[in-house]
Order: sequence, then C-alpha cells, then structure tokens
Amino acid sequence: MSRERTLNYNGMQDDGEDDMERIRRYEDFTTIDWIQDSIIERNRRLRTAREIRTTNRGPRGEFTIPWLWSKLRMVTDAGQTWFVVSLVGMCIGVNAALMSIITPWLSDIKMGYCADGWWLNRQFCCWEIEGEGSGCESWHPWSDVAAASWALYVMFASMFAFLAAHLVRSLAAYAAGSGISEIKCILAGFIMKGYLGFWTFVIKSLTLPLVIASGLSVGKEGPSVHVACCIGNLVASLFSKFTRSHGKMREVLTASSAAGVAVAFGSPIGGVLFSIEEMSSIFSIKTMWRSFFCALMATFTLALMNPYRSGKLVLFQVTYDRDWHFFEIIFFIILGVFGGLYGAFVVKFNLKVAAFRKKYLASYPVTEAVTLATLTAMIGWFNRFLRIDMTESMAILFRECESGGDYDNLCQTSVQWPMVNSLFLATLVRIALVVISYGCKVPAGIFVPSMAIGATFGRMVGIMVKAMHRAYSTSGMFSVCPPDGPCITPGTYAFLGAAAALSGVMRLTVTVVVIMFELTGALTYILPTMIVLLVTKAVGDFLGTNGIADEMIRFNGYPFLEKDDHAYNVPVSDVMKRDLRTLPVSGLTVRNIEEYLANTDVKGFPIVSADSNNILVGYIERTDLQYVLDKARLIQDIPQDTPCSFASNAEDHAEVEFSGIVTGPGVGIDEDISLEIIETAARLDMLKLWPWVNQTPLTVSPQLPLEIVMQLFKRMGPRVILVEDHGALAGLVTVKDVLRFTHTEHAPAYSSWNERRFDDAVEEAWSWTTHWTDTLVSWFRKLRRR
Repeated sequence: MSRERTLNYNGMQDDGEDDMERIRRYEDFTTIDWIQDSIIERNRRLRTAREIRTTNRGPRGEFTIPWLWSKLRMVTDAGQTWFVVSLVGMCIGVNAALMSIITPWLSDIKMGYCADGWWLNRQFCCWEIEGEGSGCESWHPWSDVAAASWALYVMFASMFAFLAAHLVRSLAAYAAGSGISEIKCILAGFIMKGYLGFWTFVIKSLTLPLVIASGLSVGKEGPSVHVACCIGNLVASLFSKFTRSHGKMREVLTASSAAGVAVAFGSPIGGVLFSIEEMSSIFSIKTMWRSFFCALMATFTLALMNPYRSGKLVLFQVTYDRDWHFFEIIFFIILGVFGGLYGAFVVKFNLKVAAFRKKYLASYPVTEAVTLATLTAMIGWFNRFLRIDMTESMAILFRECESGGDYDNLCQTSVQWPMVNSLFLATLVRIALVVISYGCKVPAGIFVPSMAIGATFGRMVGIMVKAMHRAYSTSGMFSVCPPDGPCITPGTYAFLGAAAALSGVMRLTVTVVVIMFELTGALTYILPTMIVLLVTKAVGDFLGTNGIADEMIRFNGYPFLEKDDHAYNVPVSDVMKRDLRTLPVSGLTVRNIEEYLANTDVKGFPIVSADSNNILVGYIERTDLQYVLDKARLIQDIPQDTPCSFASNAEDHAEVEFSGIVTGPGVGIDEDISLEIIETAARLDMLKLWPWVNQTPLTVSPQLPLEIVMQLFKRMGPRVILVEDHGALAGLVTVKDVLRFTHTEHAPAYSSWNERRFDDAVEEAWSWTTHWTDTLVSWFRKLRRR
C-alpha cells in the first residue's frame, strides 16, 4: 500500500507526537548568523589595517618602536592561522599515534600476553610469525583450555565495554556516538555548547581504544573526526583571533575534520576530499589549502611516531602489483550491488534500532553496551574473522596469497569452501551486529565495520572466482589469463568490497576512491574502484537511500537543511511568520524598549517606520539591544525616559567615522569597539541605536519559491530572512520555520516505486522483529513478577 514518507522511525503509526517533539526541540536551537559574523570580521580587519596605516615612521624616516610593533603585528596576524593549523595537525597526529599503539595492545590482551614485555601486543611480540601465535614462544595465551580462553575473552570484552560506557555516562555524555552528524551541523552554524570541549576530548580519547578492544562492531574513524575537531577547538581557543570569530573557527574545525580522516586512513588527500564532500556545505579555496596543510602535518607527525613500526601510516596498507582483467568487471558489478544493498539495509534498520533504543533503553546505556559487547564476544570467538580486531582482519583479507598472506589457510585450495562458508557467516553476523551496535552510548563509528563487512564478502567472492578459474581454466572467459601463473587476486576483491560497503553506508564516491588509492598505492585499480562505487551509488539512488550521517541528523532533529532537490511548489509566504514583534524607528524611550525585551523572547526585532506604512528600515538582534542598554546605563547613566532612535543621518556617520571607528550599512559590532560607539552615541537627550541596526538585512519577495530561500540559508548562512512586499515588512522566516514546514505540513512523498517497495519490506521485517521482541519482554516481566 502506498504511503508518504514521514520522520517517524519507530515503525508505528505516526500520530504527530514525534513531529511536535521535534518542533519543540527546534525552538531551543541556537545558530550562528554567518553574514553578521562576516561583517564583524570585516570591520575588525579594516580597523586593524587603519591603525597600522596611521602608524608612521619618525620625522626623518627613522624606525620607531610603534612602527616596528605595527609591522610585527601585521606579520604575526598573517601567519597566525597557519601556525594554529600546524599546531592542530601535530596534536591530532600525536593523539592518533597514541591511540594506534594502545588499541592493538588492548585488543590482544583479551587472548594472552607477551613474555618479552607486557606492553607488547601480539604483532610486535611475534614480529615475523603469522597466524594465531601458536608458533610464537614469546606469546602466551591465558589458558590452553578452549573454554577458559573463551570465558576470559568474553570477560575482558565486557570489562572494556563497561569502563567505556560508565566513563561516557558519568563524565562526558557528548563523547558517545560517532560525532560526524553533529560536526556537520556545527560547521553549518549550529551551536552545541560542550560538544567540542575538554572533557569530551579526554573521555573520547580514553574510551575509544577500550570500545575497539571490546570487540563491539563499531569503528574509530568517525570518532576520530570528533576527537580531531575537539583538538582544533581547544587549540584555536587559546588565540583571541579565533575565539572572537566564528568564521575563522569554522575554518579550523573544517581543517581538523580533514586531519581526523587523514590520520585514521593514512590519507591526507582523502581527508581533504572528505571534508569537502561530506562535512562542509561551504568550502572556499582558502579553507581547502588549510585543510590540506593540517592533514599533511597530522600524517607527517603520525609517520614520525611510526606506531606500527613498519614505516606505514595504516595497519592494512598493501600494494597490488598484478593487473586486473576485463572479464572481472562482471564480479566488480556484483560487489557494487552488494555495497548499495548493504548501505540501504543498514541505514534503514539502524534507524529502527535507534528508535527502539530511544524508547526502551535510554535509561540503561551501560547495561546495553556491556550486553552488546558480551554477545559480540561470545559469538565472535567461534569465527576466525570475527575474533580478531577488524583492522587486523582487513589487513589479512587485503593481502595477496603470494606475499605471505596465507593466514590460517586462507589461501589453501583444499579448504577453500569451508573458508567461503566462514567468510559468508562472518559477513552476515557482522551486518547484524553493526545494525544493533552503531548508536549505542559509547564512541562508535561505522567506517571500519562497514569496510570489514565488505572485505569479508569481497574475499569470499574472490575465492569463488578463483575456484571458477581453476575449474574452468580452458573457458573462453579465462583465455586472457597466463597459463602458468596466478590470474585472480582474491585480496583485490576484498579491497573493492570494502570500498563498496563504505560508499554504500556513507554515500561517498570520490572520497572513497582517493582513500582506497592512498591505502594501496595501486594506480591500476583506480578504474575498478570507480566502477564498483558508481554501481553502488546507482543502487543506493535506485532504493532512495541517504547516507547514515544525514539520516541521523534527521532522526535527532538537528536544524540542518539537507541537500534536498524536492520541489515544494509553494512561495515563502506560506512558511513565513506574519505576527511579528517590531520596533518603530523613533518614538520609543529606554523604558519602552526594556518593556519590549521583558515581554518577548524573540531573538531580534525588525525596525519599521513610525507611521502605519510599516516600511522596513532594518533589523536589530535582541542581544545587541540588551547589551547597549546595559552599557549605556553604566557609562552615561541614561534615564528611563531618554528617547531612543534607530535612524541615522550623514552627521551621525561622520561623527562616528571621525572617532576612528569603522562602520557602515548593516554594520556588525564586536565588543572591542562597542564601548567606544556607546560613548559617542549615548547622550542624555538621545540614545542613538543605529550603529547596531543591520540597515541592509537579507530580504526576499513573498512570491519567491521556498527552494530558493532554502538555498539562501545554506549558501549564505543568515539567521533570519525578512520578507518585504514593495518596501513594507510582510513577514520573517528562519531555518526553524523551513524545517517545521518540510517535516510536518509538506513531507515529500516517495521519489520512486522502488523506494516505496523497499521501505515496505523494511517495515514488514521490523514489525515482525518488534512483535517478537515485545512478546519476549512481556514474558520476561511476567517471569519476574512470579
């Protein structure tokens, strides 16, 4: 049965309660006005330039201390951003290296210890020995009894998960999850106090190795972006140039996100492309260069510390020296289809699990994490590819058999079909574990788990294709293969499968191609990778799937305008607010304005003409108005009956300009110059408020299509857009109004028949799952009463 898409992800009948809850959350959101921030930064820059320009040499042209100081200040200001970006990159590299050393040791401690040094993990303890460590005398398993080893493995996993979840719940709730969705919103202007704070950084850095070592089917790459942005925020906050400018802080955070991906994958160019394709909706060339430099410094620092003692930046870096054949494109397409289906399945079902978690498990985050870790360890012990760390698993699956890649008989023909069964089972189990684990209240990413799933599936396909070649070597399809040498490289199928799964769940294309290229250094496999990812994208588009980061933004109700090409066919007048609190340009006293502020909670006031024509004059922020009143009363002791004026004339502009203060239409005032302006504008006979009035606010016509207004919000970043009809104020629209309209009154229908059928199948499967879950819960409750 056809039905329209809604934002109700819990699989139940949409009764409007979720939408109303989301609307209430919208009312509490605070966003940055990027236009106003740009004006403030522009005025600050002009004022500094004027001060430097008016500082001259001595009477005979000699150097003076003020002149030298002005030149030094100019050079320091120009190079400060690059210094901060460099420092941020180095700190990110050090943090990533430390986590790369601690995580493998914690993962291996579940199975044994090194007699040569307790601080060594199994790889360093048995440097040149492959397999489970049975041939390594220095590596001692905890027990030779299988049951005891299994019990200790599960116990360590549960303990790591408990420590991580408890620290997150007690000290830094923002450390949970991936962080990519929230960082995207922060870069768009959404203010989340504390999300990039010190304790979030410390707790996420400490708990991320514990979570990975616990064996939970989550990754570290998404949280690495969050940790990197925390480092960028903390380092940049030490410099006043960044603390007083949201725009410059956004540049640092964008560069930090690029460095976070760069150190996670050893891919500086891929990190820059990730910040362009996924993180930032506005990306200038200047920001791109700074992102590249930050990623370069981070990877250079990581390479200097050399955490893997191999000279490589990632554990699973490989090099393929064998070419591919055109008949393999058929199997590459199969991998692409798998990636698209995997992404659609995981995104849809993970949202259902997230709604279930929110409804039933919100009060039990530690219990949930420990239960998931215990379940994962109990199941994963019995599969060779689930037992070991996911990164190490990919390192094994990516290898060529001829280059020492025969891990646990992976390349042996005699056991190829049991190996296929093991890989297939690992794929299915890992998919189920990722669906239920991603989103639990610990640091949790989805990059590496998806790549691990794609790697096991791809290696399985590669083994099957290799078996086909061995069985039908005389077939025309295999005629291009050398008669006396290997033809199929199963490791490359694992590599392509990992790329397909990552692209399917994140809906990235170019970024994944570059990351995979930088991982392998195999230029010959660029074309197969592009083919696989294009097929993955086509399948995802066919099923109407969005990336999991975008879906989580919608699920959490963040004020973020998506890349939406839907035609709403409505003018902005259908969305705007009409009942506005305005201020007349003249005729008010200080007492009147204070009453306005006390009786309203709006964020700003349109300034209109004093007559009945309601002609728009400008717009003033509530915070600016309150600040001016407080400071004017403090500096000049302004009486309550002092008249106020929002209008300006040429004499007013000249008077302020003469005082050395940069102003202009729609000026943004920062605290550095506010007091000077107040001293000039605040007098006992008149309080002139025009310097704080945006005299050229962004305005549109009531007939303008809503889609164009959405583009203005996304590209220019205003907090408010005023609607003006022939000079008269008609209304006001904000991002909150647009989101409220698109999510409630005009939710878009399904874009295709395939998308509707796929969602119907997911809905039926989820209904069956929730039915049996509710049955088990009710049975357990009855059992407890008895």
